[in-house]
Amino acid sequence: MNLNNIHNVYFIGIGGIGMSALARYFSSNKKNVAGYDKTPSPITDELVRMGMSIHFEDNLALISKDFFEKESTLVVYTPAIPKGHSELQYFLDNEFHVYKRAEVLGKITENTFCLAVAGTHGKTTTSSILGHIMQPVNATAFLGGISENYNSNLILGKDEISVVEADEYDRSFLQLSPNIACVTSMDADHLDIYGAHDSLVASFQEFSNKVTDKLVVAKGLNLEGITYAIDEEADYMACNLRVGDGTYLFDVVTPNGQINDIEFGLPGRHNIMNALAALAMAHLYGVSLGIIKKQLKTFAGVQRRFSYKLKQEGLVLIDDYAHHPTEIKVVHSAVREMYPNQKVLAVFQPHLFSRTRDFIDEFAAELSKFDEVVLLDVYPARELPIEGVTSKWLLEKIDNQYKYVLSKQEMKDFVANSDATIVLMLGAGDIGLLLEEVKEELLNRVKSDE
Repeated sequence: MNLNNIHNVYFIGIGGIGMSALARYFSSNKKNVAGYDKTPSPITDELVRMGMSIHFEDNLALISKDFFEKESTLVVYTPAIPKGHSELQYFLDNEFHVYKRAEVLGKITENTFCLAVAGTHGKTTTSSILGHIMQPVNATAFLGGISENYNSNLILGKDEISVVEADEYDRSFLQLSPNIACVTSMDADHLDIYGAHDSLVASFQEFSNKVTDKLVVAKGLNLEGITYAIDEEADYMACNLRVGDGTYLFDVVTPNGQINDIEFGLPGRHNIMNALAALAMAHLYGVSLGIIKKQLKTFAGVQRRFSYKLKQEGLVLIDDYAHHPTEIKVVHSAVREMYPNQKVLAVFQPHLFSRTRDFIDEFAAELSKFDEVVLLDVYPARELPIEGVTSKWLLEKIDNQYKYVLSKQEMKDFVANSDATIVLMLGAGDIGLLLEEVKEELLNRVKSDE
């Protein structure tokens, strides 16, 4: 497939975070872009404002006739689309150019100098930091989250350099051709795909073997590469960490020099690790430490990654995508560091029945650490229910006196009446759509207390 001969690009699952970045890219390159998704969302609203035609019913009659021109049309789909989807089946049966999202991303980036960020945790924030650092050299970045700096999951630059989030789900990252890459973590996840942790690690090893120039790895991972760590001997070492006015200051020792007093605004040591990985990759590419320091200072974060939705004296609302026990652990660590001795309420929506089942004890252990815990029902995403795997089962395992399973409406009422000063909204499902309503409830609570 030659992308230069493609005039129409149709997305099945266009509202997904990775899919929508590609949709923005093709639209910016003057392609005719349209798509289907299951439900409207802020992302699909934005794509429609950009001029894309999007519908929310699996119905071929709703697709413009332009997209039935076989030779000039590319069809992109996400693995989350269920088998039997009639639109997808039509394009497959009629032998259109039909590719998974990862295959298309691989095609776009194969002729660029590609910097790829992989890892079971931290890759969205790390790739967003790296995309921001690489803007002075006009890189194009495809992100797995919405960058606060650009209000987009696409940072459009020139075609010579690409920054991509290398997703291990469905072994998608093996479609890429990375020149410089990093691996942030290899914790057990996606066991519905891999079956066992060893298979996941083997897939990361296969990915690392594809890297042509330099591989950067968090120290302690069982991969050969250039290491990074905090206060621990490594090729890139962050040290002398201190906090002032809500901002981290730290120094970095590199293989050929040291840079002092880097300012970085994201909370938590895990975000220092993310920044350090991005710094190492950009430095190995050839960006000066001075430019990297300047870009880190102005990085504003990623939506749904410890994002402040309300931040005032005595009341804070934080939104985070955390959907794995390790991610919940780092959110807990960060919030205790930033707000010691304050009452913390965590609202968590489990994501996937299989993940809930596979990590039930780990989820329970991490959620037990909060002062109050509210669970919403499991968000199924691409899965059918698994017998016995429910939020009630998870609740029973949580060692906390103040724990509840509530409906979405009950949760909003509970938050409104809680005396917690820190409220966390955690999960990768549709919990983010409730944020504005929860924020309104909290603001009403403040008014009633005055």
